[in-house]
Amino acid sequence: MEIALFIFDKMTPLDAVGPLEVISRVPGADVKIVGKTAGSVRAGHIGLTADHAMGDVTSSDIVLIPGAADMSHITSDAEILDWVRAVDKTTTWTTSVCTGALVLGAAGLLQGKRATTHWSAIRQLEGYGAIAADERVVTDGKIMTGAGVSAGIDMALTLLAEVAGDDHAQFVQLMTEYDPQPPFNSGSLAKAPDAIRDRALALFA
Repeated sequence: MEIALFIFDKMTPLDAVGPLEVISRVPGADVKIVGKTAGSVRAGHIGLTADHAMGDVTSSDIVLIPGAADMSHITSDAEILDWVRAVDKTTTWTTSVCTGALVLGAAGLLQGKRATTHWSAIRQLEGYGAIAADERVVTDGKIMTGAGVSAGIDMALTLLAEVAGDDHAQFVQLMTEYDPQPPFNSGSLAKAPDAIRDRALALFA
């Protein structure tokens, strides 16, 4: 099964490496790390390498688009959007994590479809004609979107169950010891204390 992970400068590392750790465990996975061009990208404090230029990867069973704090350099890039549209025509699953959904939206793939993204980008998502859902993972047809950052792991486990069965997904969950028990209950706008929520919202005012 071919899996294409698109990476780019300024992306959020966990959006990519979290889901990849899970979905790469599909039996027979052939993972291709794809960039606009082959070579190094800078993801926060981490350097990653695209082994393939997007022009060299014209099809894939699964494509995964991660996000970043600012996606404007990606959502405005006609070459990248053309590639996403072209690869989507070949996929069994087209997926995104966090604000990566904005790329799917900018490519015209979310019109009239339910989708999710980071809470700060919901209005942008709706601007692309998507039906925004306040859910951690949303599936609409072959489009699967994960909410902010850490939700990519949940999305990847959901996807793994679809392509390899519940038992294998649970096995991978155990092997990665994904059993989240965070020390705080402030991982969503609905749960965060007022002061914490206001501090976060102020960043996007």
